[in-house]
Amino acid sequence: MVPGGVGSPRLPGLARAPAESRTEATQDDAAILRAMQAGGGLRLLGLRIVIVLVLLMAAQAYDGSLHALSHWIILGLYGLGTVWFGLRERSGGPGANAYSWAGTLLNAGLAVYVIIEHMMAGGGAGLGADAVSRLPAFLLLLQTGLSMRVAQTQLFCGLVTACWGAAFLLGLRDPELFPGPDTFPTAQVTGLATFVAAGLLVVDGTTRLRAAVARALRMEHERTQLARFVPDAVALDLAAEDGESGLGVHRRHACLMVLDIRGFSRLSREHPPQAMVAALLAVRAAAQAAVAEQGGLVDKYVGDAVLVQFVVGRPDAQARAALACALSIRRRIAALNEARAAEGQFTLRVVVALHAGDLLVGVFDDGVRAEYTVLGPAMNALSRIEAQAKAAEIEVAASGDFLDLLPGGLPAGTRAVPVPRATLPEPLTLFAVAADPGA
Repeated sequence: MVPGGVGSPRLPGLARAPAESRTEATQDDAAILRAMQAGGGLRLLGLRIVIVLVLLMAAQAYDGSLHALSHWIILGLYGLGTVWFGLRERSGGPGANAYSWAGTLLNAGLAVYVIIEHMMAGGGAGLGADAVSRLPAFLLLLQTGLSMRVAQTQLFCGLVTACWGAAFLLGLRDPELFPGPDTFPTAQVTGLATFVAAGLLVVDGTTRLRAAVARALRMEHERTQLARFVPDAVALDLAAEDGESGLGVHRRHACLMVLDIRGFSRLSREHPPQAMVAALLAVRAAAQAAVAEQGGLVDKYVGDAVLVQFVVGRPDAQARAALACALSIRRRIAALNEARAAEGQFTLRVVVALHAGDLLVGVFDDGVRAEYTVLGPAMNALSRIEAQAKAAEIEVAASGDFLDLLPGGLPAGTRAVPVPRATLPEPLTLFAVAADPGA
């Protein structure tokens, strides 16, 4: 018999406490960051050094007209500071995150300093000088974005934008504070707007990339977990969609099939265990071959029953594959019985029941044992359909819900015969899939 299913409300043992969810979210975020930065520690450190050298070379071109000695001192201190912060961050440990935030603040401070210094030295006086003053902001924005830390990138953009905007407003209020009053507003509005646009693009790109990496990691983790129980094609198909509450459980349409050996208990009393085991394994082998042929999946063996599911593809494709599997099993069992009769062994009778519906599909792990299975009302219905098929002496039975999924009807040579005496809850109906005498 098919084990009873459960409904689709919240599953016991799968809920997560708020504190546990927060802990898992933090761990997942750290895992995402590690995956995105894997192998890039030295490159990011090298990028810091390259940016310092570029800033030094760019500033040198306008040394005589714009920059005082303080500029070079601050730029040198920044170079030492950013490399030191980078080394401390790369060394890991509990303080690595703090050094990363400190490095972001240092980057923002340098960008703001160079911009305001240029304003005070005559911002807008020349395109080349303007480009040099804004270069740190854009280069350091890129560096912060490449760290793949969205919050730090947002902080950098916010600080630079706020300080740049405040300095611009001061310049409008007191034109004498910053030289070049004729060109000052246009030059600063253009630069600030360009930086804001670039900042939005970098933040959005970093956010999207992290989301993509998070999804890829989740898919790989779930695929690996599913691959312990199901073929790769099924694992990939299930992992490609979002599960219920991030638990790796999916609400999917599935076509279900159960095969049961009729009178197995009676046969067990009449024949030795060795003969019963051989018969059981022969039926399982026939079922497994038919299921594999149609791309189905053996969910589990329960005593003398075999539970099969078809969860990949459109519902109509699932139904066609499940029906073809059931008819193949009927032919294989007939051939098996011919061979057994020729050897003087007892023959076997089986019942195959088919049903379809929406189910919860996935790996259910309570921390002690993990099991791939399907759960839902359709499982309960399948058990009742199988029981009624046994009572009505039907070899292959199907529910009306299952037959409705076959737009072209049954294959040639077969027909669906209603079973009016079947006692099933509304709106379930039962049909016998039998050979068509007129075919």
